[in-house]
Amino acid sequence: MADEQKSQLPADLQKIQLDLEHLQKLNQEYLDGWKRAKADYINFKRDAEKEKTEIVQFANAGLLLELFPIVDNFQTALKHVPEDKKQENWVQGFSHIERQFLDLLKNMGVEPIKTLGEKFNPEFHDAAGKEKKEGVEPGVVVEEVRAGYTIQGKVIRHAKVKVSE
Repeated sequence: MADEQKSQLPADLQKIQLDLEHLQKLNQEYLDGWKRAKADYINFKRDAEKEKTEIVQFANAGLLLELFPIVDNFQTALKHVPEDKKQENWVQGFSHIERQFLDLLKNMGVEPIKTLGEKFNPEFHDAAGKEKKEGVEPGVVVEEVRAGYTIQGKVIRHAKVKVSE
């Protein structure tokens, strides 16, 4: 019976060893699958949050497009205030309202498009005309007719500009 136990022991150890190897492989497969699922979930969560943010931003774009003419009118009105009236309270009040609008836009991620002195770029600028300017090379923006804006780097309204010839 002692010989029988000795011959049985290695066979039993071999079976246990094979079972252990099988379980270790199975364990690694499950662990790898769990890691992939976790990474997929993290990516999904990040993508969903980004998509949600973009939806909110571009849902606001409609509202912003309605606000831009108001800002334009404030800016136009303030440009035409006579120099001797600029310190009057009512003019200062309008200037304050304009700043509030611009701060609101900035807080919403809206940035004005740079125009004056910039090279004309059809991605950001809409040419409203050409103008000869001494000392200015052709294709440079010389006047902003209407401000343009971006939100998160995407144009929501092109700047209307005059370009040098």
